[in-house]
Amino acid sequence: MQKCTIEIHHHGQWHTAALFEPAKTVHQQGYRSPGRLSYDVAYTGQYLHSGISHALSCRYPLGFELHNEQQWPAFLLDILPAGAGRRFWLQRLQQHDGATADWSFLVNGSDNPIGNLRVREASMQAAEDTTDHAGFSYEDVVERQSDFIEYAWQHGAPVAGSSGAQGDALKFLLTQDKQHRWHSDGALADSGCHKHWLLKFPKSARLADLRVLRNEASYYEVARWFGVRTGEALQLDNGALFIPRFDRIVQGGSVTRLGVESLASLAGVSEFGAATSQNNYCRAIVTHTTAPQQELLEFVRRDVLNTALGNTDNHGRNTSVIRYADNQVLLSPVYDFAPMILDPQGIARVSRWENHFENGLEKRSETVEEQGRPRWKLLTAYLCNLGCEKSEVLALWSELAEKVPQLPEIMQRSGVDNELIVQLQGRITAVSKHLQEALS
Repeated sequence: MQKCTIEIHHHGQWHTAALFEPAKTVHQQGYRSPGRLSYDVAYTGQYLHSGISHALSCRYPLGFELHNEQQWPAFLLDILPAGAGRRFWLQRLQQHDGATADWSFLVNGSDNPIGNLRVREASMQAAEDTTDHAGFSYEDVVERQSDFIEYAWQHGAPVAGSSGAQGDALKFLLTQDKQHRWHSDGALADSGCHKHWLLKFPKSARLADLRVLRNEASYYEVARWFGVRTGEALQLDNGALFIPRFDRIVQGGSVTRLGVESLASLAGVSEFGAATSQNNYCRAIVTHTTAPQQELLEFVRRDVLNTALGNTDNHGRNTSVIRYADNQVLLSPVYDFAPMILDPQGIARVSRWENHFENGLEKRSETVEEQGRPRWKLLTAYLCNLGCEKSEVLALWSELAEKVPQLPEIMQRSGVDNELIVQLQGRITAVSKHLQEALS
């Protein structure tokens, strides 16, 4: 039986943390095949009482038990190359797409993903491919754009770790050295790193995809004004979007890797593209975060803004939590926040609120979402049942009822396209109306 070793980074080094053994059907079923996950005995013995920051996932606290799962543990899908990253590995490994390729992608392409986990077998292969390289200039990166990785490969730079970001848009993980030259992520020793970036390009040369990316940096500043948890400002240059990474902290010649886990993983969703409800994600937030009321209200604040500004691609891998070294588990800064209603594929709102609330509440037959726009008033009792104080929920509705009508002005000030602002006016008005209803 094939197996892989999962490593975790903390205290300045990589640790052998666990073993995952898929069933023999893995080459037919891929991530939908059964598998067994077990923590390394020595690692568990050393860190058993150290808290969730030393675990692979909030759903798998450190322990000596054997986890037999009907599908791969959901956190493995967070580090499995997907979207543009998957297409990169299809080409590199010369494989046909489908479930038959999942295992190869895990043990070859999970050498340096977002977060603080990696697959040892992938990192060993990447180490063999690594060669010394002086890096590239900023101009090289911007001017080469989507051809940058091919360009880097032709000039002898290691590129395997560049493709670890998920999503359909072209995304590369890059690192600046102390001379501000650019390298594939993972190619530098931690002592030589200055700053870590995610570089993002449009999905295609179509005008709609260019508009989505062009407005993302401006959207991020609107989110900051709206009170959503954000990181450093994004930088747009000639169609290339430079995103400072929040999962890497460079300090004193060392790099701290923060544990990042998607809401899909937090909720145990071992599937890509699954239609999981907002309620399910709320329950996962309550179960696994260390400040449930605060994080629930943060999650709802983001949902209000997503609804108003047309970010319909709100699936569970576009929101994550961070496991900090002090064992706090909180929602990460917002990311992939963009006007996805512009996507020519017509992305409908992915995750929606359930129409029927139970969990000790009277069942409701009202439609919670009308054309993808939640009626916030119907969520007040539900949020309270999950532990929020009613006064805090009403205070949030009141605050956002004042802010939402100001969005067009803030968007203009932040550099959002005027045409898009006009297009969103109807959505903003509807969200504002539903927030006012929530206060009545």
